[in-house]
Amino acid sequence: MRVRIKFCGITRAEDADAAVMAGADALGFVLTRGSRRHVEPAAAAKIARALPPFVSTIALFMDDDPDWIDDAIDDLNPDLLQFHGNESPEECERHACPYLKAVPMASINDVAAYVAAYGSATGLLLDANALGEAGGSGHVFDWSRVPALPKPMILAGGLDAANVGRAILLTRPYGVDVSSGIESSPGIKDARKMRDFVAAVKAVNQS
Repeated sequence: MRVRIKFCGITRAEDADAAVMAGADALGFVLTRGSRRHVEPAAAAKIARALPPFVSTIALFMDDDPDWIDDAIDDLNPDLLQFHGNESPEECERHACPYLKAVPMASINDVAAYVAAYGSATGLLLDANALGEAGGSGHVFDWSRVPALPKPMILAGGLDAANVGRAILLTRPYGVDVSSGIESSPGIKDARKMRDFVAAVKAVNQS
């Protein structure tokens, strides 16, 4: 089974276009206010409406007000939600949308125990951040700590074209998620880095 690719932190239409041309399967929009990669829901919706078929849209939140989340969902109508903070399983479920739950690997020692509470999650995203910290830091975590999980696992945290192949071989994820590793600056993507990242993933898929 091939490894899927999510490009996160999309803020501009031209970057979305370049991501699609490179071969990304999903685009992530950070709707948490205060993030360096924040995009307003209406702006994200405009970008999403121009995407071709079979490219998924993911709305990322981190400890946001439920009413803000509901309004953002109404604007964007994403395929998936991603919760990156301290959200309880009940808070993740209340919006009646399929969701990913991020696992802050810098803080969590017993990953299996942490994820057991999120049985309703569609998938689990393992990132290098600590609890309460945003992702997109460019840091990696110890990939040998990735356990067998009961849900599809998406690997994140410091991935780029140079290391993603090795990361895939070590962890065997369902998908990979990258933000800073394909940027020229926070929120501004680099088309060449996106192409190189996809090429590195495809090389492992084909092997």
